Amino acid sequence: MTIGVIISTYNNPRWLEKTLWGYEHQLRKADEIIIADDGSGDETRQLIGRYAQRLPIRHVWHEDRGFRKTTILNRALEQATADYLVFTDQDCIPRADFLATHERLARPGYMLSGGYFKLVMPVSQLISRDDVSSGRAFSIGWLRHQGQPLSWKMTKLVGNRLFTSFMNTVTPTRATWNGMNASGWRHDLLAVNGFDERMQYGGEDRELGERLMNMGIHARQIRYSAIVLHLDHNRPYVNDEAWQLNNEIRRATRRQHLVRTSYGINKEK
Repeated sequence: MTIGVIISTYNNPRWLEKTLWGYEHQLRKADEIIIADDGSGDETRQLIGRYAQRLPIRHVWHEDRGFRKTTILNRALEQATADYLVFTDQDCIPRADFLATHERLARPGYMLSGGYFKLVMPVSQLISRDDVSSGRAFSIGWLRHQGQPLSWKMTKLVGNRLFTSFMNTVTPTRATWNGMNASGWRHDLLAVNGFDERMQYGGEDRELGERLMNMGIHARQIRYSAIVLHLDHNRPYVNDEAWQLNNEIRRATRRQHLVRTSYGINKEK
């Protein structure tokens, strides 16, 4: 099968570049990478142009009119051609086995719910291209030496397949569609009409997963197997009104067992 990556971004070229380092060093290379750009400026455009010379990148952009991540993700989904799609964000550096793991665990009738390990800001800032290409950025010992606080969550970085399989099974965390690390078949994502474009920040990705599950797609937990390093950042786009609207939409999706949104790729009145 062919495998594509859709990366959301907005005006953070420094973090986006660190993320692209990870895709340069994948064991299983992406067949296509679509950067879904929610209105970034020239610095991001120039960065993407440079990396498009060595990665199979397409840049999908629209004008900055506030947080419209779901809209630009739908435009990217419309342009995707790969059989299987991995969704992630500009601040998530993938481990070298990231795409290979998604491909290995992909099954018809399933979506995959991956994991992340969140870095503190000083460590996020100091990670270099060489740290990513060598793989040491994913080493617990190296991260501790750089000042990352010791945490039980560091077990996500243990690469032993038997251990990760066990942890995926026993974790109490439900498998959901998480925008920073989730994957599914393109035909399934199109069947549910993509993302609900009414939604702003706050569970907008999970609502898509809930419609996939209403359609009969099973969610598989792989949060200890497919790992990204999450670079620290602030979130000025968070607001209570958006959360309230999103929660109302998600409640309706669950209550009515909705499969398609009328506010997705195709607008259905």
